[in-house]
Amino acid sequence: MNPDLTRFGEQMSHLTGVRAIMKDIIETLEADRGREFINLSAGNPVILPEVEQLWRDCTAELLSSSEYGEVVCRYGSSQGYQPLIDAVIEDFNKRYGLNLNSHNILIAPGSQAIYFFAANAFGGYTSDGTLKKIVLPLSPDYTGYGGVSLVPEALVSYKPALEVDPLHHQFKYRPDFSQLEIDETTGCVIFSRPCNPTGNVLTDEEVNKITALANAFDVPVLIDSAYAPPFPALNFTAMTPVFGGNAIHCMSLSKAGLPGERIGIAIGEKPVIQALQSFQTNLCIHSSRYGQAIAARAIASGALSEIALNVIRPHYQQKFDVLEDTLAQAMPKDVPWFLHRGEGAIFAWLWFRDLPITDWELYQQIKEVGVIVVPGESFFPGLQEDWSHKKQCLRVSLTATNLEIATGMRRLAEIVDRVYQRVPAV
Repeated sequence: MNPDLTRFGEQMSHLTGVRAIMKDIIETLEADRGREFINLSAGNPVILPEVEQLWRDCTAELLSSSEYGEVVCRYGSSQGYQPLIDAVIEDFNKRYGLNLNSHNILIAPGSQAIYFFAANAFGGYTSDGTLKKIVLPLSPDYTGYGGVSLVPEALVSYKPALEVDPLHHQFKYRPDFSQLEIDETTGCVIFSRPCNPTGNVLTDEEVNKITALANAFDVPVLIDSAYAPPFPALNFTAMTPVFGGNAIHCMSLSKAGLPGERIGIAIGEKPVIQALQSFQTNLCIHSSRYGQAIAARAIASGALSEIALNVIRPHYQQKFDVLEDTLAQAMPKDVPWFLHRGEGAIFAWLWFRDLPITDWELYQQIKEVGVIVVPGESFFPGLQEDWSHKKQCLRVSLTATNLEIATGMRRLAEIVDRVYQRVPAV
């Protein structure tokens, strides 16, 4: 059977961003089953023993509790499981001096769902035919934003300013406020902090400037905090989450050890939360109540924030240190390579200025020496400009072992040296 797809059906049935790359990676691994690969492409978090034990303990508590039947055998509120909402309110009010109540919280099936709701509730065409844009103020950013809008032309992103340190082979992206446009045609703004894929953390000043620009036009700003404090707290530099006004703090528990349960949390003003909740009600009723019930226990007890600070963050920060040290030793000195400043998340981001080949071709050559990374072009959703930088970057996962990361970076350095010397691949 081959039913006709609608315009929306055609769009949503296509793989976008890294999902398309992952298809190639899966096919590579399946075609070379007898070959050893160092896979530095993964976005799946490492299953850390302490984190797994936390969720086992919370599950055991739920199983032995009188509320088990109510949690898994009944429908619930589309806003979320009340004990989880209460736990978030109590934790954030105490931790950040807020005054949240139940009207400020929405639990969704993963934070990706929140961006889908927002992109289509606030972006796209209005009833009078006006196109409301979904603005990504800093590109590159999370590849998943490329598929959240049912109106592809609504998605717009902006080139960053580059802060480069040639001596230490480091660089950092900054929002270019001379180019950024947020006006009456903007429906919403979305950005990740810390950023997937680069590890970039926008400063408090930069975030406040973006929210102020948007606030002038009553535009909501969704801050993707999937790697932010208080959990999973995968920030390697000091940062303060931003709340209130038109800022919507969007969390995920995926990198805190629950990617399979799809728990996203939006914290914001009542009108925006209500709009997102209505969208969710029509789409899927509510998120998994089992996942919400164990998350409520982990947050209310304080165990999740403690493990985030003492286990999750140190694990990945140490991985970044291994990668950075290995590159400093292995990379040829005359090659213009730059590592984005490691400020958070579970990835490293490499830029090869004046790369003689494309990122896709470099990715293919690195595969030939048994290492899999991710070409960077997929991480520029909404950027229409033909910018050579888009084809000069790679994302490297920090989810492998120290030995695998070090070995992978040494092999990558050999290939990069060969490419810049224009030596044919063996």
